[in-house]
Amino acid sequence: MVKTKTILIVDDEDRTRQGLKKTLEIWAEDRFEIYSGANGSEALEICRKRRVDLLITDIQMPEMSGLQLLEALREISQQPVVIIISSYSEFEYAQRAIELGVKNYLLKPISKKRLTEAVEQAMEVVQSQERAGFIDKVVDKSLIEVNTEDTASTPIKEAMAYIQENINGQLSLRDVASHVHLNPSYFSVLFKEQTNLTFSEYVTRKKLQNAKKMLLTTNLSVEEVAEKVGYQTGKYFIKLFKDYEGTTPSKFRKTASSHSI
Repeated sequence: MVKTKTILIVDDEDRTRQGLKKTLEIWAEDRFEIYSGANGSEALEICRKRRVDLLITDIQMPEMSGLQLLEALREISQQPVVIIISSYSEFEYAQRAIELGVKNYLLKPISKKRLTEAVEQAMEVVQSQERAGFIDKVVDKSLIEVNTEDTASTPIKEAMAYIQENINGQLSLRDVASHVHLNPSYFSVLFKEQTNLTFSEYVTRKKLQNAKKMLLTTNLSVEEVAEKVGYQTGKYFIKLFKDYEGTTPSKFRKTASSHSI
């Protein structure tokens, strides 16, 4: 479920804030939601209501500086990509900004070209972070270890390829063993020996990995996702999901979607 990216502009100077917002609205062509705040308190209030992907903030503001705002955002688990704007060029500001993860530091007055270039670069960082976050949420680390060790013999590699091709269907150990021309008992022992996972666990992890991707990228119901990945009942799918992921599919979707994608 793709969400529209959000940009927040924070500056206590009305003219500057409105100018930045207008420039970005013209540039964005409705691709992003753009909000603005006159101070740190307004910015925090906006961030408590919605996730902000890119924050553009003045560094010198009454009551709460831009750097103090970044620290406050961390306390509410918001860590947007940040561009600092300022009339000041003192080294200590830039140094502290870098420590807080700021991606760019622009000095006023800011040209429209410089602003949009900086925002384009920042949004690329946002996309990169989201891809990394998505992969981290979806990919099963046990499967990565199996696939990257590359120590499996040819029959087991063939079995893994067959499982991948038919992962959304009904897969039995006997059927897969027959496909690679091995005795089921021997195949079971060999599979565990070479992957460090039982056949059943490997198949389950592969199915749940596909399920997590569907939960985060589609509007399919939990029951529909269960069916898509090859489970006949949603109840059994939910039990397996909770056993392996420590949460239900619905809670996984809600929690993961609120932080990314």
